[in-house]
Amino acid sequence: MIQVLIALGIGALAAPPIMRGLGTRGFYVLALMPLGALVWLLLNWPSDGEPLTQTFAWVPSLQMDIVLRLDTLAAVLSVLILGVGALVLVYCANYFNEMRRRVEVFGGELVAFAGAMFGLVLSDNMLVLYVFWEATTVLSFMLVGFNAVRATSRRAATQALLVTTFGGLAMLVGIIMLGERTGSYLLSELIAAPPDGTFAAIAVALILVGALSKSAIVPFHFWLPGAMAAPTPVSAYLHAAAMVKAGIYLVARLAPAFHAQISWQVIVVGLGLLTMILGGWRSLRELDLKLILAFGTVSQLGLMMVLVGVGDANVAMAGLAMVIAHALFKASLFMVVGIIDHSTGTRDIRRLARLGHRLPVLAITAAVSGASMAGLPFTLGFVGKETAFASLWDTGAYTPSLAALVDLVVVLGAIITFAYTARFLWGAFGRKVRSLPTRPVAQLHPPSVMFQAPPMLLAAFGVAAALVAPWLGNILEPYAETLPAYGHPIEHLAMWHGFGLPVVLTIVVYVAGPALFLILRRIRDQLFDHPPRLNADHVYDRVLRGADTLSLWVTRNTQRGSLPITQGVILSTAVLVPLAVLFLGARPDLELHGFDNVEQAVIGVVIICSAIIATVLRNRLAGALTVGITGYGCGALFAIYGAPDLALTQFLVESLTLVIFVLVLRKLASEPQPRHKTGFRPLRALIGIAFGTTMVLVGLFAAAARSTQPLWVDLGEAAYKYGHGGNTVNVLLVDIRAWDTLGEVSVLIVAATGVASMVFRSRRFGAAPRITDLARSEAGLDDDDTMPERTTWLRGSELGNPKHRSMVLEATTRLVFPTLVVLSLYFFFAGHNAPGGGFAGGLVMGLALVLRYLAGGRYELGEALPVEPGTILGAGLLVSATTAITSLVLGAPALSSAVFELHLPVFGEVHLVTAMFFDAGIYLIVVGLVLDVLRSLGARLDSGDAPTARMAPAAGTTEEVGR
Repeated sequence: MIQVLIALGIGALAAPPIMRGLGTRGFYVLALMPLGALVWLLLNWPSDGEPLTQTFAWVPSLQMDIVLRLDTLAAVLSVLILGVGALVLVYCANYFNEMRRRVEVFGGELVAFAGAMFGLVLSDNMLVLYVFWEATTVLSFMLVGFNAVRATSRRAATQALLVTTFGGLAMLVGIIMLGERTGSYLLSELIAAPPDGTFAAIAVALILVGALSKSAIVPFHFWLPGAMAAPTPVSAYLHAAAMVKAGIYLVARLAPAFHAQISWQVIVVGLGLLTMILGGWRSLRELDLKLILAFGTVSQLGLMMVLVGVGDANVAMAGLAMVIAHALFKASLFMVVGIIDHSTGTRDIRRLARLGHRLPVLAITAAVSGASMAGLPFTLGFVGKETAFASLWDTGAYTPSLAALVDLVVVLGAIITFAYTARFLWGAFGRKVRSLPTRPVAQLHPPSVMFQAPPMLLAAFGVAAALVAPWLGNILEPYAETLPAYGHPIEHLAMWHGFGLPVVLTIVVYVAGPALFLILRRIRDQLFDHPPRLNADHVYDRVLRGADTLSLWVTRNTQRGSLPITQGVILSTAVLVPLAVLFLGARPDLELHGFDNVEQAVIGVVIICSAIIATVLRNRLAGALTVGITGYGCGALFAIYGAPDLALTQFLVESLTLVIFVLVLRKLASEPQPRHKTGFRPLRALIGIAFGTTMVLVGLFAAAARSTQPLWVDLGEAAYKYGHGGNTVNVLLVDIRAWDTLGEVSVLIVAATGVASMVFRSRRFGAAPRITDLARSEAGLDDDDTMPERTTWLRGSELGNPKHRSMVLEATTRLVFPTLVVLSLYFFFAGHNAPGGGFAGGLVMGLALVLRYLAGGRYELGEALPVEPGTILGAGLLVSATTAITSLVLGAPALSSAVFELHLPVFGEVHLVTAMFFDAGIYLIVVGLVLDVLRSLGARLDSGDAPTARMAPAAGTTEEVGR
């Protein structure tokens, strides 16, 4: 199963070059991908109801192992996803008239969507299911927004994205609630032992919000008709057979465990019935063929939601039959509409007359599919409808009166379905009391046979499935057996069950449906003259406008362009929210202890005094240096408490931070001007004191809340046993919580890119300039000029301003720089078992570069490390990410460590831990970050105001050289 998913992913990536090489015929090649997956599925169909399972370790600590489970329900949905997907790709080969870049990508997106939906129905892990769920959301956004130049397409894609993403986020919260409550994120285990109580009911309701939004159930139904701005292949696939079935699938999957909940019945069955009636009624208002089918899809989704959500085995059989039937007839009808649009240039039923005479084969195809949608005999739609009528009336899931009410509402929905089916066929192919066809019909371009083949096949499958209904029922029964039958034997699917109540209800539908169509046809102008008073699409627009207004109000009152105000709002929020939670929630008793030794008290007093002094100093540089004392004091406390790694990192980070402050402050006045003094200083002091007090209280209460043995007790042993290292801190960073570290260094790269982007506005900077012809030119030297003869310890200082040179600093740097480089490498290699690591080693190397820059200027950076910072950052991220991928390829959890024992001639036995390569990536990222800062905040600012005086060629001159 995993291999099939990977193959579909590779196929999606290979689609653009295939399309470029073959043109629109490349869609035939792409169709082989889901077709091949379908063949694999049929050859590996779960027999005797026993599911096929496959587990692939991914992130065990987060319970995100990829667990795939192919059972009856997943297999049935997979057939629709892959089979209809293959036919849609064949259909695309004739739908698109010309080849352009967007079409190339479109093919890959369809294949990727097939893979995402296939992964969704196979996933037994709810977290992995959510990943595929959101993948379908993103891909549907791209597919719906195919014509991005059109405002309607952009709006439809954004609307679908926002609605389904909102539902997906609610579903994620519900998944986490259920997973944490039960201790497992596997659907199979959750259904086998479902939790109960209010907590579980809330979690299930949140999951249902995601299902309702995905399947366009009221109140989220409005996005589906809007998505008809997408190309017809998207509507035929996503909005008929695939994406909208995701919510139906999820409800069917959870129904065996939670169908008895009152909230479930209200949300699933109640809203499903409302959606069925509302969607069907709206379809009777539309004049666009595609919108008629779109609102009809909303109605049918409501019916399917009811049938799979009741929680009765026989009703579920009807539900699965309708899921299959709907995918066949609705995908076929959408394709028919696409052919009509291509042939005539319109979908407006007022401009189509006598089309059935011009395209009889297409009319027959639409009639067969429409018959299945209306529930006429010899179609799978008829089989599903008859089974639904019978099973709903006799279900033991409800009281007899409630069951009868639900069944009668379904009958009403079937009547409306018959009416809008008749309206669709009449509007597309009817004569409409005209002796001659309308102009679009008269001037149509006949479609090719291959263009009509996919909808014809789907329509034929709908009839063939009805003829083999008993065999189809045997396939569906393993899923039905997971639900209670309430004393009734599971009803086998069949074309005819004899005379009974379902026949009576069917006759009512066959009489009332055409009557409703004829009545509405006569009074339509009077009945639908005014738009509906309550329009969900307009409500959506008002909600977005309200959100924009609210965001503008909040921004206007919190983001005024004043840094003190912005910081004040942030810090005040950080004070009020935690204190409110501490005040309102349960709090442990605090046990305060004094200082353990005199050193702590002395350092604490120094930190407090430094903080107070920093608030009264007016000199910016003095203030920055004073703030740095507080950082060094924290590092000293770390060292006293036996945390050398934290102390080392704190000292190094504080040193680099001071350098960055100096690089920025040298461009500002030493003291702020009186006119720049803003705000009320006592208020700032109050906020600062409150924030510091809050952090202390949160730390004290967090420590006092511990009720079990601290985790650090076992970390040392775990680090050595699983991470193969004696330095617990480093093992935590590169192994146990390596995902966090990878995220943090990614943020560092983004920050570095942001800083450079602001400073280098016109173009991305390259490597630091070296002593080259460019440097000579910037210094004002001609080709015949020679460099001045003077004592030089660093080459970059040759182009520096003589009055800024310090021979002592240059000589010291020449001696200290190699020492720092060696020290950084020592920290890197020793960090797994001693204080240090890639982060500390990178910081030391960064300090070495800072020293070269301070002593020799910007050209000295090029001599020290003539590589572009972006290259170093990218290489570091690549090395770190490759380590994660390598672990997965080897079958181990991502970023997990392995030990290789080597015997080297000189060194003897060497134990090599794979985490070292991850640490090497961290080392490179830190070095690249420091070089980036020096190049942007240092060297770039130097070049902006460098003097342009020409250096005299003669020795001993004192003319300045641009530095």
